[in-house]
Amino acid sequence: MNAYRKITLILCLAVVITSVSAQAPKRYSSGDIYGMMEKLGVLGTVVYQAAHPDDENTSLIAYLANERKYDVYYLSMTRGDGGQNLIGPEIREGLGVIRTQELLAARRIDGGNQRFTRANDFGYSKNPQETFRIWGHDEILNDVIWAWRNVKPDVVINRFSNSTERPNHGHHTASAMLSVEAFDKVGDKHQFPKQLKYTSVWQPQRVFWNTSWWFYGSREAMEAAAKDKDLSQVDIGVYYPLRGLSNTEISAASRSMHKCQGFGVMGSRGEQDEYLELVKGDAPQGDDFMSGINTTWSRVPGGASIQPMVEALLKQFDPTNPAGSVSALLDLRQAIQRLPDHYYKTRKLTEIDRILSACMGLFLEATTGDDSGVPGTPVSLSIEAINRSNAPLILKGIEIQPNGADSTLSLQLKNNQDFTMNWNVDIPDELIATNPYWLNEEPLVGRYQVKDTMLIGLPETPHLFRVVFHMNLAGQDWAIEKTIVHKHRDPVKAEVYQPFEIIAPAYVNLQEPAVIFPDDHAKDIEVTVKAGAPNLSGNVGLSVPDGWRVDPVEQPFTIERKGGEARFKFLVTPPDHPVVDEVEAYVTIGADRYARSWQQISYDHIPTQTVTQPSVARLVRMDAHRIGQRIAYIMGAGDEVPKYLEQLGYSITTISENQIDHNLLSNYDAAILGIRAYNTVDKLAFQMPELFQYVNNGGTLIVQYNTTSGLKVNEYGPYPLTLSHDRITEEDAKPQFLAPEHPVLNVPNQITMADFDGWVQERGLYFPSEWDKAYTPILRFKDSGDNNATDGALLVAPYGKGYFVYTGLSFFRELPAGVPGAYRLFANLIALGQEVRP
Repeated sequence: MNAYRKITLILCLAVVITSVSAQAPKRYSSGDIYGMMEKLGVLGTVVYQAAHPDDENTSLIAYLANERKYDVYYLSMTRGDGGQNLIGPEIREGLGVIRTQELLAARRIDGGNQRFTRANDFGYSKNPQETFRIWGHDEILNDVIWAWRNVKPDVVINRFSNSTERPNHGHHTASAMLSVEAFDKVGDKHQFPKQLKYTSVWQPQRVFWNTSWWFYGSREAMEAAAKDKDLSQVDIGVYYPLRGLSNTEISAASRSMHKCQGFGVMGSRGEQDEYLELVKGDAPQGDDFMSGINTTWSRVPGGASIQPMVEALLKQFDPTNPAGSVSALLDLRQAIQRLPDHYYKTRKLTEIDRILSACMGLFLEATTGDDSGVPGTPVSLSIEAINRSNAPLILKGIEIQPNGADSTLSLQLKNNQDFTMNWNVDIPDELIATNPYWLNEEPLVGRYQVKDTMLIGLPETPHLFRVVFHMNLAGQDWAIEKTIVHKHRDPVKAEVYQPFEIIAPAYVNLQEPAVIFPDDHAKDIEVTVKAGAPNLSGNVGLSVPDGWRVDPVEQPFTIERKGGEARFKFLVTPPDHPVVDEVEAYVTIGADRYARSWQQISYDHIPTQTVTQPSVARLVRMDAHRIGQRIAYIMGAGDEVPKYLEQLGYSITTISENQIDHNLLSNYDAAILGIRAYNTVDKLAFQMPELFQYVNNGGTLIVQYNTTSGLKVNEYGPYPLTLSHDRITEEDAKPQFLAPEHPVLNVPNQITMADFDGWVQERGLYFPSEWDKAYTPILRFKDSGDNNATDGALLVAPYGKGYFVYTGLSFFRELPAGVPGAYRLFANLIALGQEVRP
C-alpha cells in the first residue's frame, strides 16, 4: 500500500468516526449547503494545539471553520482523565471517555475536527519537565508529528506559550513546546521514519501562539505587547446571515458542551479580537496570519481548472432548488477524480458526496431495534432510502461491511418515494467487542498503549459494522457508507439514535473496584454476570492470590434473556496480616473464558458509551480501627466516598441540603461535606450556621476540597480561612508531620510515613493558603522543584465542644483506589473529639 492510499485510509476512518458520533442523520438547509459549496474552493488546514478538553478556543476554531472555511483540527494532548466531574461519579478512564465525547459534540457545533495523542492526564503538573518525564517526551512528540503528517496543516496555533518563564500548568506549556519541536522535525524523513510507511513528511509554514490579555495580566499590558510584537489581529465576532448567528454564539454553544467541567457560557455578539503571536516560520505579510499561503486549487497539481468550476457552482446555486446544482456537482466530481493522488483530492471528494446528498434531500440509513449483538449472531436491520429530488438515482445494491454480504436491487429512487426493507444478517465473526481503543491495553501512568498505529490519535474507535449503498447518479457510480446504529422511540425524547455495540457473550462485574478488610474477618464479594446473548449457561468464579480463601470457587448460572443479569456472592477470607492484592472475576462458557467488566456511560448530551476493562479489584487487608458509627453525608459535585467508608463499618446516611439542621445532625457522630459542596449546593450559604452550631454542640464537621470559583458560601469555616489554587501534584511527595501529637495522627490509628505510600495521582488540591490561628495545620508537603512548601492540606480547629476539619487531600481518589493509609487517616478525622473505646 503506497503512502497516499494509507493517508486515504486514515481519512476514511476519520469520516466513519464523524458519522457515527453524530448518530442521528444531519439535515442540511440551503444555507448549510451554500456554506459547504464555498468550502469546496478553500484548500487550507489549521491545527489548534493544547493540552486538555476545554483548553481550546472555540471562538477561533468556529471562525476558522465557518468564516474562513479551513479544515480545522483541535489536537488535544490528553482526554482529560485527571480532571473532576461535575455531572456524575465517573473519574479517570470513565471521565476521559465522557470528555472525549464532549469534545466531539463541541466540534459538531463549531465545525472543527478532533485529534488526540496517547498522553494520559495524570493530574495537575507544575512544570513541563515533570510532564515530559511522566508522559514520555519522545512518544508524545511522535504522536504530534503523526497527527501533523496526516492532516497536513498550513498553520499551527498553540493555545499556550512555550515559554517556561510563565507560570502555567505543566501540560499546557508542554503542549506548546511539543508544537515548536514538531515544527522543526515533521518535515525530516529521518525523524520517526516508521510513520512513513503510512503517511508522508510535511512542513507547516507557521506556528502561532493564540495569546490573550489574561496571559499578560491586563488588557493594557496586552495592548502594549501587541504594538511591540506586531501581533496578527483577528475579529472573530463576525455574523453569519445564512445561519442567523454570530460566530461567538456558535462558539458559546460549542464550549457549553463541556458539561462535566461546568463550562456552560452565555453567547455574545459584536466585534471581538483574537491575537496571534508568531512563534516559528515565516512572518505573514500584513495583518492576515494566512497571507502568502496558497489555499486555492492551484496548490494541487492540475487543479487550477477546478477553482473556476467552484465559482460557477456558487453563482448558479438556487437556494429554493438545491437539486438544480446536482449536474454541476457531478461535473466537478469527475474533474477532481481525474486529478493525481493528493490529500485534498480525497477530502474534497468526500465533501462533494456530502453536498450531493444534501442537495437531493437524500436520506439513507441502516438501523436496528437491538442496541447490541454478539459476532456470529443474527441481527435484524431496517434499511431506508429516499431521494427527495428529481435527480436520476438508481439504487444498485446494498452491501454489509466488513463481511461483504450483499443484496442486488437495481431500483430507481423516484422523487419522494420511500424505499424500505428489512434484512436479517449475521454480525461478522471478525468484529471485536466495542470499546474505546485506548483502553484495550493496560495503560502506563503517563500514556495509553495502542498497538494499532492507524488508531493512534483518532478520537474514538471506528465502528466498522456498516452498510454500503451502491448507487448510480446520472451515469456516475456512487457509494455511500452508513454506520449501523440503534434507533428506538422514546415517549419523552421521541426518535433516539445510539451506537450499535458489538459485545462479548458474557461480562462479569465486581461490585467495587476495591474491597476493604479492616481486620481478618471474611467478607462477601458480590459479582454480576451480564448476558450478551440469550440462553446463556456457564460458571462464574473468583481467582484470588495465595493467602486468600474464596468459598465457593465457582458457581453455575443460567440467564435466559439477552441483557439479563445474575448476581452472586462469594465469601472471601483475608490473610491475618496487612497486604494489598488483586482478585479477578471470570466466566466460563464451555471452553471459553471471559474476564472483562461492562460499564455503560449515559448522558443526554453525548452518545451512550460502553466501556469494558479487565474485571479485577483490589483486595486490601489493613489494620484500621474506628471510633464512631453514624455519619451524615452531604453530597457535593458527586463522589464515592460514602460507600467506601461503609466498607470500614460506618453507617452512612446521605442527607439533602434541605435536611441540614443541627438538631438532626446531633444524631450523628460526624458530618461530611462531599467534594465541591461549597461550589454546587445552592442553599449551603444559608445552612452554614446550622453546620457550625452542630460543631459547637460537640459534632465533627469534615469539609473536603472546593474550587476557588463559583463559590456558593461566604464563610468557609467557623474561623476565617482563604482558599487558593495550592496543590501537591506528586502523589509520592513526602509529608512532614507538623503536629505529631495531635489526635488526628494518633487516634484510633497511629499514622506513620507508611500511610502515605501508594497514593494515586496527587496528594490534594485547592488547599487553603491562609487561616486563622485557631486552626492547626497537620501536614506539610512540597513538590520537587518547588521552593515553597504548603501547610494547608489538612486543617483542624476545635470549635465549641466539637471539631471543624478542612482538607484538600484527595480522599475522593484514594478511597476508591484502596489506599490503606487514606482510610486510616480518614477514620481518625471522624474520631475527633470522641471518647476512645477499649
